[in-house]
Amino acid sequence: MFRKFTFIMSIAAAATACSGTGSNPFFGEYQTPYEVPPFDKIKTAHYLPAFEKAVKSQAAEVEAITTNEQAPDFANTIEALELSGEMLRRVRYVFFNLVEAETNPEMDKIAEEVTPMLSKHKDDILLNEKLFARISAVYAQRDSLSLSLEQKKLLEDTYKDFVRGGAGLSPENKEKLRQVNGQLSTLLLRFGQNLLSETNSFRLVIDSASDLAGLPQSLVDAAAATAEAEGKTGKWVFTLKNPSIMPFLQYSDSRPLREKMLNAYANRANNGNDKDNNEVVAQIVSLRVQKANLLGYETYADYVLEDCMAKTPQNVYSMLNQLWEPALSKAKQEQEAQQKLANNSAAPSPLSAADWRYYEQKIKVQSYSLDDEQLRPYFKLENVRDGIFTLVEKLYGVTFAQVTDVPVYHEDVVCFAASDSNGDFLGLIYMDFFPRSGKRGGAWMTDFREQRYHNGKRVAPVISLVCNFSPATGGAPALLTPDEVETFFHEFGHALHSLFSDCQYRSLAGTNVPRDFVEMLSQIMENWAFQPELLNLYARHYETNEVIPADLVSKITASAQYGQGFKTVEYLAASRLDMDYHVVKDTAKIDVQQFEKNSMDNIRLIPSILPRYRTTYFNHIFSSSAYEAGYYSYIWSEVLDADAFDQFVKTGNIFDKTVATALRKCILERGGTEDAMTLYKRFRGSEPSITPLLKKRGLK
Repeated sequence: MFRKFTFIMSIAAAATACSGTGSNPFFGEYQTPYEVPPFDKIKTAHYLPAFEKAVKSQAAEVEAITTNEQAPDFANTIEALELSGEMLRRVRYVFFNLVEAETNPEMDKIAEEVTPMLSKHKDDILLNEKLFARISAVYAQRDSLSLSLEQKKLLEDTYKDFVRGGAGLSPENKEKLRQVNGQLSTLLLRFGQNLLSETNSFRLVIDSASDLAGLPQSLVDAAAATAEAEGKTGKWVFTLKNPSIMPFLQYSDSRPLREKMLNAYANRANNGNDKDNNEVVAQIVSLRVQKANLLGYETYADYVLEDCMAKTPQNVYSMLNQLWEPALSKAKQEQEAQQKLANNSAAPSPLSAADWRYYEQKIKVQSYSLDDEQLRPYFKLENVRDGIFTLVEKLYGVTFAQVTDVPVYHEDVVCFAASDSNGDFLGLIYMDFFPRSGKRGGAWMTDFREQRYHNGKRVAPVISLVCNFSPATGGAPALLTPDEVETFFHEFGHALHSLFSDCQYRSLAGTNVPRDFVEMLSQIMENWAFQPELLNLYARHYETNEVIPADLVSKITASAQYGQGFKTVEYLAASRLDMDYHVVKDTAKIDVQQFEKNSMDNIRLIPSILPRYRTTYFNHIFSSSAYEAGYYSYIWSEVLDADAFDQFVKTGNIFDKTVATALRKCILERGGTEDAMTLYKRFRGSEPSITPLLKKRGLK
């Protein structure tokens, strides 16, 4: 989600011509509506030849830059580099997006072959001495060049990317860095593959109806449908996918079964088998320390954070520590209330992690007369989607229309075109909502084509929202849980960041911003999800079309801060674990399980709460270079989003178009063209205050 080095790390599928057409769809222009990827024509066999040709093509483009006899300038060096690699972007985005959303063993095999190839190609460019010499020559003249603000930022970022990529190292250290990068690319891929395999392999099969006690009918119906699909008619199958495990932990009256489910979830890729990630993580941590040291940094966190708003590990720890004590105190209050309820049960015992969601839900019903299952009938997937569309139209005048004549990569995927208030086409958005075996867990927004300008014309982005929401069951449509509603709003915030982008260069466009800034634009959308003014517009009962009753809305508002101790503590614990791994200074391999225990003991995490992500399934930091030493970004960005939403609240109108326009013009459209805090202060008029966040979470 953070800014990617455009000619290597960006995987946008730009719809431009490549030499040669043949039968491989990646070799020519896309002959499709909106020039989207021709998913109906792309075959698995096309990927490897396309990668091989694309790598050679960009290598030739780079060679042309380095052998250019003209003196290096912005156009023939910096801009030429920015524009190189069109075919590689095209194939990367399609392939790796589908590896995440629609993979299979054959795709995984190709990924294993392609990943080190791309790592080498990246290093071939970043460590190219002639290319770096030209970039350095332009950078040295930066103060005397007549460049736009965006051109200056592209020049600065390109130079920094090469320095941070090892361009200034000795030949010996460059070779060491190549080896480290190659090993890391393979290990990150293996981590994700192991986790997906472990998640898919577990099944809790129930054959006695008595073991279903407490479970809502919608979950029972979904488990029966899963069993039917797997040839286990008459039984019920529960999995480790979120729509299955989370409500099971929340509602199942069987403590032994809750413990079985949670233990399986919490020990994914930690079972001593061929899918175990402990050794993988130990190697990744060691290699990251080696990489940081080679590049002149004491720790990997120092290396990563230099390019973020936080700047240093000390600043991150300071922010986490400010929140930890009030959050832990609130969580202990919640635990005490739950223990009292447990003590009155038939079999009282000390609260465990498998009990937390169960008793939390019961107290929520007792204290607020509110059960999440009461709300789901009002959160039909299509209604929530239309509610988001309504919000975006009210704030920005943007409208969405379904598109049915574009190819999609799975039959579940739907597509919408976004149009601005003046009718201009903003971009295309795919939506992929439901779990399946080839899709990793979680939810994310990604690009198939990033926004840019080409020959003076705006190239519109093509993006995708990928989620794992509760599917239709028992004759009812897909009905979302409140958490899923919030997730939908969150990911759509990322989508708007891409759709509104109005930048000259794709490497600065959309979500290509510091990782501890990018989540602000997604999290601010969550603030509207359960506002009464918006609920009244989209929350309608799927059977009667009745608007959500006022008393239910009041209960949602009253319970908004309920459970925030648990949510904040499990998040902060994972953030702390991430940082601890990346401030390691010793390259010796660590004992991963002992390291995790020490990390959690140091912050006095109570046993009945697990970190949101334990080490062996911490996808954010060990299956990609996306959020390592950066999981804190969500709470850092939440300080910004709470402060920003406060602007709407202060006007007395959460749909205030003046504030929305300022947010769009000052931040959403500008991508990474300026320093993130500069953009924020231009919108807000000052640096953010932490007070709105503390109030929002009930920690003050």
